[in-house]
Amino acid sequence: MTKINDKNPWLWVVIQNPGENEQILGQHDEKNGVSFIPSFREKDTALICLRQLAHEANEKYEVQAIHYKQLGRQVAEDGFLIFVLNEKGEVIEKIEP
Repeated sequence: MTKINDKNPWLWVVIQNPGENEQILGQHDEKNGVSFIPSFREKDTALICLRQLAHEANEKYEVQAIHYKQLGRQVAEDGFLIFVLNEKGEVIEKIEP
C-alpha cells in the first residue's frame, strides 16, 4: 500500500457546513482517548464511510480533497491525529502532524 508522501499528497476528508463556518469533521475514540481526523485515499471510500462516522444529523457534509501537509498544519494545533481509513472504517495508516 502506498504511503502518504509528496508523490501521493492528497487525502479526502469530510467537511461539516461547507462554505459557511466550515470545519473538518473530527472523531474521538473514547476507548483509547484519541481525537483524530478520519481521512481517505479515495473519494468513494470517504462517501461510503461517512455514514459510519459520528456526525450531527441536521448538518450538511461534503467530501473534499486536501493536501496532507495542509491538513496536518490545520489539525496539529487542536491535538488531532490523522487516521487514513479504508472502506470498512479500519485504520490503515496513522499520521502525526
